[in-house]
Amino acid sequence: MPEEDYLWLPREDILQFEEIERLVDQFLHLGVEKVRLTGGEPLLRRELPELVERLSKKPAIRDLAMTTNAVLLAPAVGDLKRAGLGRLTISLDTLQRDRFIQLARFDELPRVLSGIDAAVDTFPGFKMDTVVMRGVNDDEMIPLLEFAKTRGAELRFIEYMDVGGATNWSMSQVVSRDDMLKVIAAHYGSVEPVREETSAPADRYRLPDGTMFGIIASTTQPFCRTCDRSRLTADGVWYLCLYAERGVDLRGPLRGGVGDEALRDLITSVWHARTDRGAETRLAVRGRSPLIPLKVLKRDPHLEMHTRGG
Repeated sequence: MPEEDYLWLPREDILQFEEIERLVDQFLHLGVEKVRLTGGEPLLRRELPELVERLSKKPAIRDLAMTTNAVLLAPAVGDLKRAGLGRLTISLDTLQRDRFIQLARFDELPRVLSGIDAAVDTFPGFKMDTVVMRGVNDDEMIPLLEFAKTRGAELRFIEYMDVGGATNWSMSQVVSRDDMLKVIAAHYGSVEPVREETSAPADRYRLPDGTMFGIIASTTQPFCRTCDRSRLTADGVWYLCLYAERGVDLRGPLRGGVGDEALRDLITSVWHARTDRGAETRLAVRGRSPLIPLKVLKRDPHLEMHTRGG
């Protein structure tokens, strides 16, 4: 959750479904094949299944996915499936109610677990994401793996990143991929890496019983060289990197009457000129502290990780 007294995006700035669809069309025309709805929390958006249905009808999209905290998932999961959502990822950092309240600032773990159970049959093989923080939830790696296993889900552990709202971040709280693997191997025995040719951010591993899991090591082992992702905020700002302090306004030209070809020319020129290597740059910083000070975050919501699909 963002800090208190957070500056929320003005409602009139939020893209309408027709605007989202038009921008997606431009990216598809330029070769994008995968679209993910994320946030923040996408299920807070009214009539979200309508947007899913609009996007699912586009043959150029070969992978339509969504990331959710699952609080609102249980009553919506059937509508999302019928609308054409292909894949689902659920964020869950703890199975302990007191920790959940501490991290999320609301007491909704029962609804999250209900949403996860609703996804078992509707989106079989869904993924779960867990940000591992030393001294916070690093003692739950094995329980979370077992929890995911019993539900047929593939768990991905994520190194704690110093972007956006990680205002209490410190390097001492980062549990590295190597440390995660040591903990998992000590419990299960040999852990086998899975060799794959993919630009996906997670390195995947196999336990002795065949259970698959992943680790996203973007803090200690950046993958900027192979990153092919970009992010469009709810109000139409396009970011080429999670660590970027500035994005490109696409809502302005869109609402200003610019044609599709001009929009594509803008997107193409920005993408070809990209030099973003944010995670690599941060790794080289000595005495590394949070990327953005809290007082700055409160003035500009675009600097928060959750506004750009973190």
